[in-house]
Amino acid sequence: MSIKDKVIAIIADQAVLEPSDVRMDSTLEDLGIDSLGLVESIFAIEEEFDINVPFNANDPQASDFDISSVSSIIAGIEQLKKEQS
Repeated sequence: MSIKDKVIAIIADQAVLEPSDVRMDSTLEDLGIDSLGLVESIFAIEEEFDINVPFNANDPQASDFDISSVSSIIAGIEQLKKEQS
């Protein structure tokens, strides 16, 4: 599975949706993911990809990790994985 497919699967699981319902331009809010679901999604992503997401759960807008859309989350993970190499 690609990074994109794994992220979509994680987000779909948190939103209790089918992966096909998750669009690249969807926001987590669009998908019905609340703040707790966001934190759980971040933990699942960190575990799946063995990365540390620079994320401030108390102020997500202050984070260096862009969570504004599914595509931005995927781009952030790809960048973190590249930096690990």
